[in-house]
Amino acid sequence: MNPSASKFSAIPVLSFLLLVTFGNSQLDYRFYDKTCANLTKIVRYGVFSAIANETRLAASLLRLHFHDCFVNGCEGSILLDDNSNFRGEKNAFPNRNSARGFEVIDAIKENIEKACPSTVSCTDILTLASRDAVFLAGGPFWPVPLGRRDGLTANETAANTDLPSPFEPLENITAKFISKGLDVKDMVVLSGGHTIGFAQCSTFKHRLFDFDGAGNPDPILDESLLSSLRNICPNQDDSDSNLAPLDAATSSKFDNSYFKILVNNSGLLQSDQALMGDNKTAALVSNYCKSPFLFSKDFAASMVKMSNIGVLTGQQGEIRINCTVVN
Repeated sequence: MNPSASKFSAIPVLSFLLLVTFGNSQLDYRFYDKTCANLTKIVRYGVFSAIANETRLAASLLRLHFHDCFVNGCEGSILLDDNSNFRGEKNAFPNRNSARGFEVIDAIKENIEKACPSTVSCTDILTLASRDAVFLAGGPFWPVPLGRRDGLTANETAANTDLPSPFEPLENITAKFISKGLDVKDMVVLSGGHTIGFAQCSTFKHRLFDFDGAGNPDPILDESLLSSLRNICPNQDDSDSNLAPLDAATSSKFDNSYFKILVNNSGLLQSDQALMGDNKTAALVSNYCKSPFLFSKDFAASMVKMSNIGVLTGQQGEIRINCTVVN
């Protein structure tokens, strides 16, 4: 293993044990200790290798986990391909041509099957991979309770309706988080995941050219930012898939720069900048802008909370042999 990956061995885990809680008593931090002792090493090296090859995959893996948990709960449904019984979630509107990192999870799963056949769920692999992706990008590390099992179906319809959209008003997005057992603080701090990664022009181009229906840009946008984004996303259909960084200051580093950008009215997505339009969410943005430690602490806690949504345990679901198909 590359020596750079060895920093995992020196992580002050105990400090985070006091910061995170989980609500499903069947999940256990030591669930695989006896059945797959090298699990975390295999996952972290797979993530490390992927990110070393393409930095952007850190954000992709984090988003993949989020999009899994918001549809049917955290049970690996996003990893399933279409079959004769159901349409998978990969081609739902929020995921089509944008959800990435599937090959990373598949490769890790293949290696884990060699070491521990029919033992570790794809869902636990994705949960661990998203944690390691954040850490390798410079973010916090947190213990992950394990023991999730994989679902037996996917839900394209729910993927189209339950995932927050960058085009929705803040109250709609808030309602979606609350419906999953999360709260306003979780919504704001998890939005901070946008400190890494990129967005396609199609998700924000309306702010650049015809925000009001009369051919004018979003008046909140800074002139220099507007000019820069128009260069990346010219007003033509073939620019829709072009990419712009969600956090132009430090697009590959997990830090609290995202919140500083919002305070300066330079959020890329309208749904991100909307956090400054509500007193409660704006106060949270201000707190995270001022305190990187508070952001890291709360992000870790909210990630554990999110990764507990609708989990399958015990004899529920299955342990998939191949993450793309049910057994």
